[in-house]
Amino acid sequence: MIAALRSATLLGVEGRPVTVEVHVANGLPAFAIVGLPDAACREARDRVRAAFLSSGLAWPMRRVTVNLAPSSMRKAGAGLDLAIAVGLLVATGEIDAPATRDCAFLGELGLDGSLRPVPGVLALVDAARAPAVVCPAASLAEARLVPGRRVLGARSLLEVLDGLTGRGAWPASAPHEPTGASGAPPPAPAPDLAGVRGQRVAKRALEVAASGAHHVLFVGPPGAGKTMLARCLPGLLPPLGGEDALEVARVRSAAGLPLPPPGELGRPPFRAPHHSCSPVALVGGGTTQLRPGELSLASGGVLFLDELGEFPASVLETLRQPLEDGAVLVSRARASARLPARVLLVAAANPCPCGEGTEPGACRCTPAMRERYARRLSAPFLDRFDLLVRVDRPSPADLLSSGDAEATTAVAARVARARTRAAERGVRANAQLSDARLAEFAVLSDDARGLLEARLAVGALSARGLARIRRVARTLADLAGAGDVLDAEHVAVALELRSARDVLLGTGRA
Repeated sequence: MIAALRSATLLGVEGRPVTVEVHVANGLPAFAIVGLPDAACREARDRVRAAFLSSGLAWPMRRVTVNLAPSSMRKAGAGLDLAIAVGLLVATGEIDAPATRDCAFLGELGLDGSLRPVPGVLALVDAARAPAVVCPAASLAEARLVPGRRVLGARSLLEVLDGLTGRGAWPASAPHEPTGASGAPPPAPAPDLAGVRGQRVAKRALEVAASGAHHVLFVGPPGAGKTMLARCLPGLLPPLGGEDALEVARVRSAAGLPLPPPGELGRPPFRAPHHSCSPVALVGGGTTQLRPGELSLASGGVLFLDELGEFPASVLETLRQPLEDGAVLVSRARASARLPARVLLVAAANPCPCGEGTEPGACRCTPAMRERYARRLSAPFLDRFDLLVRVDRPSPADLLSSGDAEATTAVAARVARARTRAAERGVRANAQLSDARLAEFAVLSDDARGLLEARLAVGALSARGLARIRRVARTLADLAGAGDVLDAEHVAVALELRSARDVLLGTGRA
């Protein structure tokens, strides 16, 4: 007898529908899985057999063939275990086929017959193409984030059998139980900007970066406050909308990370990978299974690269295309996946290996050391930053000052107003304005045009840099409440907020 059930497998952060076909025939006892399963998927035969015996179900001493269609697509992970087990019960007559017609099945089986959650439930439920989806009870709250699906949770194979045969009701689960294996604690709040002493220019750059989604690089000696400034940035960003929050949840689910509590789903993510991470860990990929990297986990929020000069050049260069396109296409011989990469990049770097390159007479680096350090940050990579800001150590008066600095909430209110003005132009933030939109919404005054022409004439500004300067100037004008015409002051400030490039490259280009 043949049974066919619906399920799904994960590719990147997206689900792909899979039809699990189970054929039971006379012959020598055997169990074969075909259809390009990976090692974890192929081992389902042993898990399913043990789950049957532990649950008191009869194991068919016949020839069993499982086909995972479409056969040309590689299947990864243990998420097809439940579909294989239920298909075997249908093929042997334990369950009537009509009872499974409108259902899809997701979940990993334990040797004792229990159901365990699998990564990517959010994407798998969306791709299952069935009115109802049966999944592990531990993943029920996560699965219910997908609209338009009836989600049924079970703790074991026997509970699934009882629910499908009518011998028992589906177990009730709390609608807001923790997702994943144990749930994730709420993320720690971002530091308040009022705690940053001094750094007037750097804090202004942080406000501009949050308002226009402009990538920012802080350059300065150790102890200047670069890391603290970067960690304040998520608190300035507006909450994520429904679709954006769902995308963030989908990426976390595909990476196997528990989702935050329901009230925290709209908080922009913040990821800070160590400088020893590999290119695959940063942008995503893998050999047997395409997984999202830190770049995708930060999509919709902030990716912070501390000690930028310590990252290998090969790792940093992988970011150039994703920062432009807002997505990364990971291609392998058998499959390719498109991973989201819509991040606000903030980085911190020392001016040289010893960190004292901005202090006259304090640098202990040889010219060769500085040259090797500068080679890690190529000019094309630095061109992706809209703001390159020099951060000096605060003065003793600033450190000992007890005056009230501006709090994060006050700055976030101005950021929200600037984002609202950008939304009226049809973009989330001004960094997404195309060249055509710049010509419409970032008109240059005569003085501003003359200032830019002078920089272009001496080769101090590239074509990409020119567009980025206009976008930053547009954000500065929005924060000031100005109209569509950019004056010389807006352009001059935008140029000044990019001047730290000279410290890193030792050139006159902007």
